[in-house]
Amino acid sequence: MDYNIFSVFASASLVAQIIMVILIALSVLSWTVIIGKIVSLSSAERKATAGITRFAEAPDLRQAVQSLGGDPSSPLYAVAQHGVREFNNGKEAGADEGVVVETVRRALNQGVGLEIDRLHKNLSILATTANTAPFIGLFGTVWGIMTSFHAIGQMKSASLATVAPGISEALIATAIGLAVAVPATIAYNMFLGKLDGIETRLINFAGIFLNRVQREVNVHRSRGNDR
Repeated sequence: MDYNIFSVFASASLVAQIIMVILIALSVLSWTVIIGKIVSLSSAERKATAGITRFAEAPDLRQAVQSLGGDPSSPLYAVAQHGVREFNNGKEAGADEGVVVETVRRALNQGVGLEIDRLHKNLSILATTANTAPFIGLFGTVWGIMTSFHAIGQMKSASLATVAPGISEALIATAIGLAVAVPATIAYNMFLGKLDGIETRLINFAGIFLNRVQREVNVHRSRGNDR
């Protein structure tokens, strides 16, 4: 006899069907997040690596920022915009060089934090799925076993035909719960590793940016002293 999961679903109790639908919905949602994060984090990682090299090789701060290409999806560009804004505001206000450097440093740190928060978006869905799906499946398992024992009590028989439907429901719920949780767990841990790498690149970029600001301030001070 062929085993058909759809026929098992159709013959399952209402509670078991609801549990299976919830697990399937969680699976669809988690895979949507997984695919989206693979694309976005891979792009961010690639742009961060290439952008740091171009930024470091540029002769001055203005050209260094321009080397990022004005790409709003680049995490480096987003961080750089925070630094450039504070740098320009400080110069326009005629602030002391040390104050300018300090405000730029704080702005860069804020930019790094905001970008990491943005890249973390929707990861909580994977964490929730990984933690809850096994327990939802376990609930289906317990419910299936309860159904089996109830059938035994009603029919006063412990034959395989009596207990098989409930046990089948229980095993399917467990299998679906694990099938949903395992990919979500693997993907979540993989993405955390990628985010750690991206954060390290952003921190390094902020340091390079701040060094360039300090250099620009020193050049401006030297020109002022020469007058």
